[in-house]
Amino acid sequence: MSENEAVGASGGLAQITEGEWAGWSTWQSDAFEQRAGPFYEKIDEAGEVVCAFRAEARHMNGAGFMHGGCLMTFADSALFSIAGPALGGGHGVTMHLAGDFLDPAREGQLIEARGEVVRGGGKTIYVVGKVTADGTPVLSFNGIIRKITRR
Repeated sequence: MSENEAVGASGGLAQITEGEWAGWSTWQSDAFEQRAGPFYEKIDEAGEVVCAFRAEARHMNGAGFMHGGCLMTFADSALFSIAGPALGGGHGVTMHLAGDFLDPAREGQLIEARGEVVRGGGKTIYVVGKVTADGTPVLSFNGIIRKITRR
């Protein structure tokens, strides 16, 4: 699937069946994430959510390292994938997102995010996570999601 095919497409989480991302899924209906990433997710062998994308030249800043805004956009996307079970198929908005940059990410690296819901009761979900580049930690993040109802 090309970026242009996915951007603005209808539907939700779509399974990828070929290429590097075979076995992963992506949110076709999220035009911003498709342009920023695209970002992918799957459930690993341990039953945990893992999100990923491949670092490309367009993700780099002027110094040749991944732009911090790209890492935070990815963390925000991962926040919702990690919180998926706590959202119970519903929707939410980011109330808070904070990150600590730990090391630079470079072009060609596999960028992955993993995390956990530390509290998920009621209308508020608290998530902590870590982003790695080829296994090296590059960002720790925490966020709060507020469940919302669609009008």
